[in-house]
Amino acid sequence: MSAKQNILGKLRNSLTGTTPVPDTFDVELVTAPYTYSAEQRIPQLRKLMEAVHTEIHLTSGADWPTLLAQLLKDRQLPSLLIAPTTAHGRQISQHWANHPGLPTLKAYDRPIEEWKAELFDDTPASLTGTLGAIAATGSLILWPTREEPRMMSLAPPVHFALLKASEIRDNFYQVQQEFAWAQGMPTNALLVSGPSKTADIEQVLAYGAHGPKDLVVLILEDQ
Repeated sequence: MSAKQNILGKLRNSLTGTTPVPDTFDVELVTAPYTYSAEQRIPQLRKLMEAVHTEIHLTSGADWPTLLAQLLKDRQLPSLLIAPTTAHGRQISQHWANHPGLPTLKAYDRPIEEWKAELFDDTPASLTGTLGAIAATGSLILWPTREEPRMMSLAPPVHFALLKASEIRDNFYQVQQEFAWAQGMPTNALLVSGPSKTADIEQVLAYGAHGPKDLVVLILEDQ
């Protein structure tokens, strides 16, 4: 018998003759205090995210490419990494085609092994979508896919994230229920509240240690 089987066997035997404790979980404990009206969600999310150095801009589904181009120009960023086959990737590619002279678009369209050095050393910014956000905690929900892998929001120093205002949920419980996470957790779901930061070294707060130094959220207010 392996050590694992031995431990599990002891745990199962320890339950012999016991009575399960009834589940008295009260949903309202984690929902009622953290429920917001449609008008409250964006201010609540913005207050919490900006408190941890996230930059937030309100825009629309039609205007966000113009805003993004200006933000890249203001930061003097020479290129932007996109997922060209996503809806927002196609939209920004079309905008760039109609406005020559904008920063270079890079496509995440090959295995990381083929361009790891370029991704980490010569890709200053990226753009990804989001699955939504949580107002109660001030968190984006990132859901990496084959088209838009985790490295897109992790490696570049500046991460631009698109968020539809209509996809801001009230609390984490609501998200878990809506996406049925209890029936099977996703392989890679992330809750992100701000840029990467750490105070491990001499208790001095530093940004960008384990991920993007800057997080910029574009909230699309179209309903």
